[in-house]
Parts: sequence; C-alpha cells; structure tokens
Amino acid sequence: MIEAIFFYAFAAVLLLSAAMVISARNPIHSVLFLILAFFNAAGLFVMLGAEFIAMILVIVYVGAVAVLFLFVVMMLDIDFKEMRRGMKQHAPVGALVGGVLLGEFIWMYLQWPEKREGMELAVAHTMPHPMSDITNTHALGRILYTEYVYLFQLAGLILLVAMIGAIVLTLRKRPGVRRQDVSAQVNRKASDVLKIEKITTGTGVS
Repeated sequence: MIEAIFFYAFAAVLLLSAAMVISARNPIHSVLFLILAFFNAAGLFVMLGAEFIAMILVIVYVGAVAVLFLFVVMMLDIDFKEMRRGMKQHAPVGALVGGVLLGEFIWMYLQWPEKREGMELAVAHTMPHPMSDITNTHALGRILYTEYVYLFQLAGLILLVAMIGAIVLTLRKRPGVRRQDVSAQVNRKASDVLKIEKITTGTGVS
C-alpha cells in the first residue's frame, strides 16, 4: 500500500511537471519544472529497482543538461514571443511525431515480456553467480565491460573527438588582446625588469 501511494505520488508530480514544461510562459520556470520531472522520474526508477538509471538521471540530466539549459536561457537574450508565433503552424507535425513516439512506447510495452526473458538469459550467461546476489550496477558493469567493451571505448573516443572539435571550432584569436605567457614570466630575469641607479646625494634623478 505504501509503495502504491509513493508510486502514484511520483507519477502525478511527474505528469504535472512535464505538462508545465511545455505550458509555462517563462522559460526559466520550464527548466525548473524539467528538473522536477527528472527527480520524480528518478524516484520511480528507484522504486522499480533500477537505482543505477536513477543515479545517472540525477547526475547527468539534472546536474549537467538541465543546469546547462538554465544557464543558456538566462544568458541569451531570446525573444520567446517571436518564437511562439509559428507554434500553431508546427503543431500538426509535433502531434504526428508525438503519436509515432506513443505508438513505439506501446509496442515496446507489449513486447517487453518476451524481450525480458532474452535479456535475463543473456545476463545469466555472463554472470557466474545467481541473479539474486548481483545488483543492477554490478550486472550492467559486467555486461558493459565484457561483451560491449569495444563499443564502450569507441563511444568514449567519439566523445573525445567531439570535445576537441568543439574547442577548435570555438577558439578564436583576436588581435590586440594581451594574453598571459607563463613561460615568459618564468624565464624573466631581474636584469630585464630592474635597473639600479646610483644617485649622488642632493642631485636627484635625471
């Protein structure tokens, strides 16, 4: 009974916050409602026993993606009224895409029992211990770093190349801007910046 109460509470807040994300007039409020939706989705995953997915949802989406959205919305001067003028024109396309996604989710839900049996057999093949003795994080780690280790390394390499490319594309050198040269500062000698003058009493410096 307690689990059912928490489930419906998390689900209700999740649906309401998701509706507010697309209906709130203030974009900052939309991002805050998005963060609330992520937290409630993480709570549902914890109740389902998928604590690893809940942790990733909070750390990655709430701690990085949603906060990045919030900073972008607050820093950029975007005319949202101008952007909303063409919303009605694109509403049929959005409804079509949403209907396709809903149909895919329904199909996945109907096919889940058969797929789950196959996944359990695949996990049991790689696990020497009984499934009841292994946590979700352990099971994911065993599969990820054994059968899919090359794909995991390839994904990391692609992200590294993308990060380097983003730095190269956004790096700009502007003329006339003074930049810090650490090597020049370290190799500077006292004779280069210091001059000793011998001054006779009463004459001053010329």
